[in-house]
Amino acid sequence: MKLKSLLFFVVALTVLACGNDKSVGKDENHKVEKSASFDYNVEQFADIKVLRYQIPDWETLTLKEQKLVYYLVQAGLSGRDIMWDQNYRHNLKIRKALENIYTNYSGDKGSDNWKAFEIYLKRVWFSNGIHHHYSNDKLKPEFSSDYLKELLAKTNTVLEGDAFDVIFNAKDSKKVNQAKGVDNVGLSAVNFYGPNVTNTDVINFYKAKKSPNPEKPLSFGLNSQLVKENGVLKERVYKSGGLYGQAIDEIIKWLELAKAIAENEAQGNALGLLIDYYKTGDLQTWDDYNVAWTAATEGNIDYINSFIEVYNDPLGYRGSYESIIQINDFDMSQKMKVISDNAQWYEDNSPLMDAHKKKNVVGVTYKVVNVAGEAGDASPSTPIGVNLPNANWIRAAVGSKSVSLGNITQAYNNAGNTGRLKEFVHDDKEYELEKKYGQLADKLHTALHEVIGHASGQLNPGVGETKETLKNYASTLEEGRADLVGLYYLYDSKLQELGLVEDWKKIGMAAYDGYIRNGLMTQLIRLNLGDDVEEAHMRNRQWVSAWVFEKGQKDNVIEKVTKDGKTYFNIKDYDKLHELFGQLLRETQRIKSEGDYAAVEALVETYGVKVDQAIHAEVLERNKQFTSAPYSGFVNPVLVPKKDDAGEITEINVTQPETFSGQMLDYSAHYNNLPEVN
Repeated sequence: MKLKSLLFFVVALTVLACGNDKSVGKDENHKVEKSASFDYNVEQFADIKVLRYQIPDWETLTLKEQKLVYYLVQAGLSGRDIMWDQNYRHNLKIRKALENIYTNYSGDKGSDNWKAFEIYLKRVWFSNGIHHHYSNDKLKPEFSSDYLKELLAKTNTVLEGDAFDVIFNAKDSKKVNQAKGVDNVGLSAVNFYGPNVTNTDVINFYKAKKSPNPEKPLSFGLNSQLVKENGVLKERVYKSGGLYGQAIDEIIKWLELAKAIAENEAQGNALGLLIDYYKTGDLQTWDDYNVAWTAATEGNIDYINSFIEVYNDPLGYRGSYESIIQINDFDMSQKMKVISDNAQWYEDNSPLMDAHKKKNVVGVTYKVVNVAGEAGDASPSTPIGVNLPNANWIRAAVGSKSVSLGNITQAYNNAGNTGRLKEFVHDDKEYELEKKYGQLADKLHTALHEVIGHASGQLNPGVGETKETLKNYASTLEEGRADLVGLYYLYDSKLQELGLVEDWKKIGMAAYDGYIRNGLMTQLIRLNLGDDVEEAHMRNRQWVSAWVFEKGQKDNVIEKVTKDGKTYFNIKDYDKLHELFGQLLRETQRIKSEGDYAAVEALVETYGVKVDQAIHAEVLERNKQFTSAPYSGFVNPVLVPKKDDAGEITEINVTQPETFSGQMLDYSAHYNNLPEVN
């Protein structure tokens, strides 16, 4: 599970402080990283702000550790194009054509049409395809089909048929369709399912699958595409020699180099199992790998790599490719370790029903890490926190790893405030609370969400995995449940007892103000007027906020205020709001534990989907005064190896991309590992 950053009214978090080498070398798009006066901002276009991040203390790593990071980063980037093809079947063909135009067109580049073309291409790059990375809506070009035909002709570029037409027509309009009462699979453009595959097909296909050990259910569907051949359903497995085999072979090559210099035996064994999984596509091997990876907690370097998060599948079966390479921040990790050390206390004292509490919380670890490179579903738009593995039985029996991405949040903090905060706070008291305590509250919410939230609770005996029981509502229910764990414990003296805060009430109040303000108002700047809420995290923030607002009305817990023609939500009773969060947490865990589909459907559809149109229109109007984009993402630092005459790496330097387009073109040139995907 991953926690997405919220960067539209306040900066989210603070940080307490070899042969056949395809790596990108130095050129006009790169500059050597310097810490002094580091420029975190790259550029802004449409609704996107592109930032850059540093890799703190890179020079303190040994050469062996630097090489390990380098190999893992190369492995991650080698699978980049998998994500593009997973997102939509025509994405790679469209990207190749647009990039060829961009690099070869010699006509008028000062025209409005060309500027619109550039923005469209950058939006496609940022989203890893032609659908918006967050809303899932198809991106709309601000130029005509005739102009694109002109560009194609003048650059001798071929793009025709459905791949051309889909840029301008209404077909495949949404990457992931989560609407109620429709064929979500059939109406989603994501390339996890072949033509004519339906919700019913998918559900029945996997209902017939049986795990060898029912207490350790395999993640059926995670690493394959489901298609119909002559009317018969068939999985096309992602593996060497299978679907995406060319890219996977490149991933394997770099993982083998990493395994050879692993920091310790446990890390090496885990990498070996990941390699075996990529070679075979065997889901038992995937579980064996996750068990080994979860237990491998020693060392400076860690990583995430494979088909993992299922948010892009409308039914929650198939994993998107992603990679995040991590360097441990030992000082910060040691400070925050107290949270994971007290996981059992948090479980025992939660408002969950006793039957839904884990009697023995095991293997929960939490670290603050610095990212050294990201790819696939984690780039350019990145999470700020991750908790893995996702399999419930592994969490219960073995444990989980939680990380906060420290240098990513530091980059957000240093990129500049958007100025929206003062516009949407109710009064000066709320403003001062946010300014003084908001960043620490957000950091602690991330930690509690990832470490305690996702690791808490248990399923009732005999209840299936949530993707089977809660179906298209599984992701938003899980994210909301983890948010609620964090919210419940943010307003608790335990934080002060553990030495994490000096004033737990002020921290909790700032957290509650920010969450309600965002869930009921400010996140709406990400939607077009009239749109429903569809993204899982946005849905959960709305249904949590709207539920507690409604349930607290009789006691005036949250007051809806109109002042000078503007709407605000003012919390009047933080103690009662804390109780309401506890009640909703108890109910969401019950829904998950019992697999209560009717209840989750009612909860999400009643509170999390529809938007108050008057408030939405007002928020959009009030937001017009701000120029900062509502979404942010990153270019990656570039690791440049130096080699001796024998070809051995003797040094690895960190450089920074000068431009977003430069890095995207470099990636397409050096990691083009899926030239032919059918």
